[in-house]
Amino acid sequence: MVKDVAFIAYSVRDVPAAKAFYSDVVGLTPREMFGDHWAEFTVGSTTFGIGNGEPLGIAPGSSFAATFEVDDVAAERERLISQGVKVTDGHESPVCWSAFVTDPEGNQFGLHQRKG
Repeated sequence: MVKDVAFIAYSVRDVPAAKAFYSDVVGLTPREMFGDHWAEFTVGSTTFGIGNGEPLGIAPGSSFAATFEVDDVAAERERLISQGVKVTDGHESPVCWSAFVTDPEGNQFGLHQRKG
């Protein structure tokens, strides 16, 4: 029986550079780094990890599973664009706003803001 989400992991070739991107640019809170092959961040009650998944058959730059909750998608989108990060136009649904970001290795993640 599944009890919880253990972690979300993205495959990257350059773990130190990806760690800098996710901590310094995106603003995630670094947790642990295991050499130059794996780094973890705390995102709410979940762990987001980055490491080279090639030995496991996970190509760097092919991940798109994480979506991070933010207070203001439009402001976060503009902040990232001002730092040269590739971000899609904002999208609105009946219950939320979202935008999608591409990291320097080609992995994508979402920004999400609930309405109300």
